Order: sequence, then C-alpha cells, then structure tokens
Amino acid sequence: MTSYLVTGGTGSFGRAFVKRLLYPKLTDPVELFAERVCVFSRGEHTQAEMRAQLRDDQYVRFLIGDVRDKDRLRRAMTGVDVVVHAAALKRIEVGAYNPIEMVRTNIDGAINVIEAAQDAGVGRVVALSTDKAYAPVSPYGASKALSEALFLAAQNTVSASGPKFAVCRYGNVWCSNGSVVPKWRQLLASGVETVPVTDPECTRFFMTLDQAVDLVIDTIHTMRGGELRVPDLPAYRLGDLAEAMGAKINVLGLPAWEKRHENMDDDHCSSDAPRMTIDELRQALEAA
Repeated sequence: MTSYLVTGGTGSFGRAFVKRLLYPKLTDPVELFAERVCVFSRGEHTQAEMRAQLRDDQYVRFLIGDVRDKDRLRRAMTGVDVVVHAAALKRIEVGAYNPIEMVRTNIDGAINVIEAAQDAGVGRVVALSTDKAYAPVSPYGASKALSEALFLAAQNTVSASGPKFAVCRYGNVWCSNGSVVPKWRQLLASGVETVPVTDPECTRFFMTLDQAVDLVIDTIHTMRGGELRVPDLPAYRLGDLAEAMGAKINVLGLPAWEKRHENMDDDHCSSDAPRMTIDELRQALEAA
C-alpha cells in the first residue's frame, strides 16, 4: 500500500494525516511511508496553503474536485491503493438549515466514493464518521449514520479482490477547524469576555488530532472489512472548558438539533466517560 487518496484532504484531519504519511513516527508501521499522496478537495486556496506548508513535497499531488462528482473521483482514484474519506459537510446548524446539501455531500458523496473505489480497483477504504451518527437528532448526524451504513454494507457487494471498507467513528477532535476552542479563542482575543454556550452541562468527548490519525492508520493496517471502529475517550463539560479558558458564559439554550451528551455507541456516553478536570483542560489548551 503505497498510494493514498484523502478526500477533504485540506481539512484539519487531512493535513495531519498527510504529514504522518510523509513523516511517520517511529511507532508507525514500516510500510506506512507513501510513494504518492493525493489530496482531493474543493478549495484551491486551501490547497495552495497546504502545498506551501509542505514545501511542494514531491510525493504529494493536489486534485481539485468534489465528492459529488463520481467521474472526477474515479479519475482521481486511478492507481490508488488506499482511500481515506474525510470530506463532509459538518456544521450542525448549517445542516439544520440546509439538509438537502447534507444529503448531496454526506450521503450521495459516500455512494460516489464507494462506487468510484470499486471501479478503480482500490484496495482499502476508510471512512471517517462522528459520534453524532449514533441515535442522531440532527440532519448532519442522520446523514453520517446513513453514510456509515453505506460503507459497511459496501463490504457485502465486492468480490474477494475488491475494496475492503471500514468506518472510524470519532468524538470532537480537539482544536480542529470550526470547533469550540478556536472559536472561543478568537472571541476572547477580540476583547470579548463572554462566550456563547448552549448549555454549560453539555459534555463532549475529547480526542486529539494525533489520536484521530492513529486510529485511521491502525484501521488501515488491521482491517478485514466491515469494521466500525469506536475509540474509548475521556470527556469534558463545556462549563469547565469555559472556566479553563478564563471566560464568562452566555447561556443560549439547547437547540433541538443538539444533544446535551454524546454517545459513541451503546457503551460509551460522554456523561459517563472519565471526566477531564479543569487543570487537565488547561494543560490541553497549553499543548494545542
């Protein structure tokens, strides 16, 4: 497995994953090093930024495209051994207002990735999902739940030599683009003392980018096909996070499309997970 394609490759996960492919840790599998990495995404400016950050690395190819376009996906997957599908519309409030767009990217896009991988003869496909796919209450969560089902069911439609499919279900990735920490930091840096909180009693799983990348790498190298990987994660309370950041809170109220507590599966609920202390949150903020 020497050629990789990452959909949504310019996002927080994609950037971290591509760097690991180019510069593996000592603990990574020996065969992890990639001869070719294809970054597949829609944004020309984010691709240009990533190319500059990687100093125009000779092993990386940047392809403009959208997972809504199966023909483009099929062409991009030619000669690819492993596909990591990270592209998605992820904003919960955006999905509540634009559910049709969630369907077109998160569901139709999943179908396109599956069929393009089968047509191109890809070896392995790992799709990224979210805790919001468990017992979903939002269009985003529902779209990711169906996306998970599509990838897992795809394992039943291929021959012995066809692609293997697996799904990694994540909690909130700490300090990823659009997540709560960078949003609150931006507000506090602007001089605002109060940050918006739907409910300070909300709990969310804690997962670093390194842990997210580790989970996908391990899945790539151990998958037999049809797995749904669920990590065991600690959690934190939003009110405690605000205190750790030295912020006052403005309680907005919990909307219908947001949960007070998240579940990874039947056995992992953020309200029951090991709770991070305020000091631990401060340490995580300093390390980010």
